[in-house]
Amino acid sequence: MTAKTAEPMDLTPQEHPETPAPQAPAGASDAPAVAARDALLDKFDIDELQNCMHCGFCLPACPTYRQTGLETYSPRGRIALMKGVAQEKLSLDAEFEKNMYACLGCRACETACPSGVAYGKLIETAREVVEDNKKRLDKRSLTRRLVFKHMFPHPKRIRAFGTALWMAQASGLQKIADKTGLIRILPREMAEMQRAVDKVASPAKRKERPPTLRSEGEPVLKIGFFKGCIMDEMFFETNQATARLLSKAGCDVVFVEDQACCGALHAHSGEKSGAAGLAKRNIEAFERADVDFVVNNAGGCGAALKDYGHWFAHDPEWRDRAAAFVAKVRDANELLVELPPLTFHKPLNARVTYQDSCHLAHGQGVRNQPRQLIRSIPGVELAEMSHPDSCCGSAGIYNITNFDMSMDILDDKMEDVQRTKARIIVTANPGCLLQMREGIMRAGLQGQMEAMHIMDLLDRAL
Repeated sequence: MTAKTAEPMDLTPQEHPETPAPQAPAGASDAPAVAARDALLDKFDIDELQNCMHCGFCLPACPTYRQTGLETYSPRGRIALMKGVAQEKLSLDAEFEKNMYACLGCRACETACPSGVAYGKLIETAREVVEDNKKRLDKRSLTRRLVFKHMFPHPKRIRAFGTALWMAQASGLQKIADKTGLIRILPREMAEMQRAVDKVASPAKRKERPPTLRSEGEPVLKIGFFKGCIMDEMFFETNQATARLLSKAGCDVVFVEDQACCGALHAHSGEKSGAAGLAKRNIEAFERADVDFVVNNAGGCGAALKDYGHWFAHDPEWRDRAAAFVAKVRDANELLVELPPLTFHKPLNARVTYQDSCHLAHGQGVRNQPRQLIRSIPGVELAEMSHPDSCCGSAGIYNITNFDMSMDILDDKMEDVQRTKARIIVTANPGCLLQMREGIMRAGLQGQMEAMHIMDLLDRAL
């Protein structure tokens, strides 16, 4: 889809009636209420908001602006709304919340921005303000409390979810539900996306994993492997493939105990305190493991891990510990290109295309390393898309919370994919992988094309 031309921005209520006019906050005469409101709005970084020059370079890079042409669905438009709320010229209301959560958080605008605006941090703060305001008004949903407080912070419950999913697959229940149409009792977005879930490892298979996978030769490094939460349940074999690759490259790979979810889902959803709690658990766990590097294979997780320094920048107790942790974090692609080259024994003879993970490319600046590894595989031809670093529409749980927009973005992406005439779509993030599998099914390309994590592709060639 062709991007709209950048135009001068005007977000006054008269020009945009969907934007609420400024309102006096409820309880403005009540000193405690005023103090609570001020503390909430103080979370906005006014200096960073002021860095946006409204030049419009971000517009062609923004997936939601390309789809809608709406200024409020663009990075500069959202920043203007944040500034309006921070300066109490606009209301912190449902319309503001809708515009903030319509963003995928892909951070492509950061790559495009000539002023270096840290948009990813701004959108996380805006959502934090939205959610903290709901807590203040006691308007949080039960589902949100269950997900962020009672599910993701508890690894045993995540494992129970993985076991339940395995049972549904192993018993044939998932296939029966698909064939009989019972799957339609689920919300449409979940019914669609479950088709892209591959077979998960059994509990017995997961228990077979040793605490440490030793290097096949003289060890060069001691690696602490960040397993992820959902990653280790739904993509256990990809984690195993990553560990094998690191082992063959000369690393002792330690599956560090007591690690938790990276906190990305919390941070992207305005649950900053929950994200910080998870980060502290991970910092402590990897400190105890005393490893040379903390390695992960999921672009979204890696971006969150590398953000720990920002999360604790104003916390004197955790600031230095977070900085030391971040200094050790590496994506598996980053580390593998620095280690002795892998020796591949199985030519794949396939044309592949690489879909950049937004948080790996835009968030971490890791672009060339995955391509270097792909090109090192005998028989592989890398065919680039026109826009390989444009978002696929997955964006964490965006393909569930904003299903229609996500699928529009995905359909555009699949047109780009098909032009490469590739047989394999390679990704470096679990959400992207599920999304691209869904794209293959939506395009009717089952049997002609497959989507793979880059670590699985490399492992296959070994």
